[in-house]
Amino acid sequence: MNTGLKITAFAAAVAATFGTAYGVGKGVGPVAAGEQSAGHGRHGEVSEKEAVGGGHSGHRAASPAAGGLQTSESGYTLTLETPRVAAGDRTPLRFSIQDEDGRKVTAYEREHGKELHFIVASRDLTVYRHLHPTRAADGTWSTSADLPAAGGYRAFADFKPAKKGAEALTLGADLAVSGTYAPAGLPAPAATAEVDGYEVTLTGGLRRGKSGELRLNVAKDGKPVTDLQPYLGAYGHLVALRSGDLAYLHVHPNGEPGDGATEPGPEVSFTATAPSSGTYRLFLDFQHDGKVRTVAFTVEAGKGTAHAH
Repeated sequence: MNTGLKITAFAAAVAATFGTAYGVGKGVGPVAAGEQSAGHGRHGEVSEKEAVGGGHSGHRAASPAAGGLQTSESGYTLTLETPRVAAGDRTPLRFSIQDEDGRKVTAYEREHGKELHFIVASRDLTVYRHLHPTRAADGTWSTSADLPAAGGYRAFADFKPAKKGAEALTLGADLAVSGTYAPAGLPAPAATAEVDGYEVTLTGGLRRGKSGELRLNVAKDGKPVTDLQPYLGAYGHLVALRSGDLAYLHVHPNGEPGDGATEPGPEVSFTATAPSSGTYRLFLDFQHDGKVRTVAFTVEAGKGTAHAH
């Protein structure tokens, strides 16, 4: 089955840039933050106030109302129990999703193998972590992350409560990491990204209001990788954050393991629609030899072919 496009979108508040490049391959760089509202959608195309959802090719429908910066939406609230942490290795993080009565949610629908997807990114995008927290019986989620750069961060929870009529939501909350900070600049677009001996080449482009294909080819030591391993039910996961407001796009690939058509590399392709022209930072997660690796790309939407750095 061609999963097509699934994008969740929301925005972050204005913030200064912090930190130094770390941990997502060579060239991970910052995106300045601004203030804008967007939303988490399921099926349809992205606009400034809509999200794009995933499904069969050609399936289009309106997305839910914009969620944007909301820490609370549709009666649910993301509560960080550790809103301030120190920079360093394996920083503990705890949070919960609470309903309108203040009770911690303990029942979720599984999507892409998980009840909840949790992402933490620094405001300048020098640090990016796709984390997999565990849930206690009382509804408290916990995980740990290496957050080496001090500064402002944003934590994102992507989930759907297991309640009749409940919608899939993306909620965000601010996280402060203490320590010495040093601002960094956004890397210029380039053709490739490297991490741990792997070279990933990005071709294609992002277009404002129109779908476009992003093709990522994975090689190791100059040879194409043809045995990528499924990670959360796919051969790759892509998250995009827009410069200026941290609008968040979660893109799933075209095709899936076991569908009879999708090969395990070297190419992983995505179909994406940019909500606006501008600069985006893309983060690709892929798994090979039992380890998940992340590379980062800078893309100019509306300016033709995408490039990677």
